[in-house]
Amino acid sequence: MDRLTRRELKQDQLRTTFEAFEQFAKTHYREIVTVMSALIVILGLAAGLKLYNDRQEASANAELGAALRTFRAYVGNASPEMLGADAPTFPTAQAKYKKALEQFSEIARRFPHQKMAAIARYHMGVCQAALGDHAAAIKTLEEAARTSDQNIASLARFALAGEYASGGKLADAEKLYQDLANHPTLMVPKAAALLAFADADRATNPAQSRKLYQDLEKEFGSDAALLADIKEQMSGLPK
Repeated sequence: MDRLTRRELKQDQLRTTFEAFEQFAKTHYREIVTVMSALIVILGLAAGLKLYNDRQEASANAELGAALRTFRAYVGNASPEMLGADAPTFPTAQAKYKKALEQFSEIARRFPHQKMAAIARYHMGVCQAALGDHAAAIKTLEEAARTSDQNIASLARFALAGEYASGGKLADAEKLYQDLANHPTLMVPKAAALLAFADADRATNPAQSRKLYQDLEKEFGSDAALLADIKEQMSGLPK
């Protein structure tokens, strides 16, 4: 009997809760409809935004692939059999980098919020440097270096350090190379940063370059190719 009474009590509680909810729904019908409508709109916008972003990313990927093919294109005369029927070729390096710069600039303009824009900006800076526009290259690479993607940022900073060094701003170049060595990435490992650091300093401070090469030899001597490069660079230093 006690068990039955408890079950009946539980059913009464459920019935009371349902009736209360039903009364609330009737009283606040318009508010509930408004909220549900807004939720449907928000979900629809989110789905539409995802579809738009997916399409934007696909377009950016395709255009970046075409720009990279230009950037890596063969310079000179070559038969289609050697390169492939659809492989681009250019008569001069200047023509190649000018075309690639146009393509990368368009990607950065059209897809500013996509990851591909950061990759495009890095390549824009490299193209500008290759075309001799060093002021523009520095400005573009500084912008590319501010991206949140650490691999792309490190590539941009590595190229920027090279621009600083070639422009005589050795202190700025050394600071960047040392920071890259202290914070290596997959794209710019420690050895690459220190080797570039030593190369940049060899004309003005051969003693420091020699020490950097020796440190590299001790730390990365197990890498045969790198060791051969280090020894070659050291052999050309002034005594």
